[in-house]
Amino acid sequence: MKKLYPFLFFFLGWATLGQAQSDQIKAKKGNITVHPVLHAAMVLQWNGKTIYVDPYGGAARYKAYPAPNLVLITDIHGDHLHKKTLDALDLSKATLVVPKAVKAKMGELKAQQVATLANGKKMKTMGIKIKAIPMYNLPETAKTRHPKGRGNGYVLTMGGKRLYISGDTEDIKEMRALKGIDVAFVCMNLPYTMTVDSAASAVLDFKPDIVYPFHFRGKGGFSDVNKFKQIVNKGNPNIEVRLRDWYKK
Repeated sequence: MKKLYPFLFFFLGWATLGQAQSDQIKAKKGNITVHPVLHAAMVLQWNGKTIYVDPYGGAARYKAYPAPNLVLITDIHGDHLHKKTLDALDLSKATLVVPKAVKAKMGELKAQQVATLANGKKMKTMGIKIKAIPMYNLPETAKTRHPKGRGNGYVLTMGGKRLYISGDTEDIKEMRALKGIDVAFVCMNLPYTMTVDSAASAVLDFKPDIVYPFHFRGKGGFSDVNKFKQIVNKGNPNIEVRLRDWYKK
């Protein structure tokens, strides 16, 4: 039996790869499990369904998770639409929800279905409501990295909870106007999205119950998520800020 111990420990370590910081959100029909993966990529699980958001970083990062039933992609850039990762994943049972610009660039994928969703539009699949939310840079110009209407943030409603995924956005009015958000995933990296201060200010305005800073690697390195937490907690101690490792090797 002793000879089996090293193998058993190795197997258990491999089986939980990428899940060390997984969180539970209480919801109807079972908890929502949140698995940070890399940068803007995450895996959500609820009611027997597995959702991949912006799968990125290679298929090996997803070995610990079931094949997806739903895949959400926010934008055309390579840290969101990552063809190499998508091509290597089992998408045979997956519905992909994407903006029109993403569908035009992603080529052929062996997915069950590809649905395009424009800003402001809604759909429902597998008991999950999906609404596409604008994400864009300010000021709005033709040369901006993220023009309005090209990419999507998303609001997911499942198990009686509303989850907001920001996509690559700045401190826009559509984000500040959100209501009833239980869990928010908010980006903050320069020069692509928001400053820490802008992200914290927006969060204090729309008041999610729980917020995860993610997508916080920029040209100058990593944004100060501890500062973000301090600003939010000082402004509203009832908002729970969860700091997780979105850049584990």
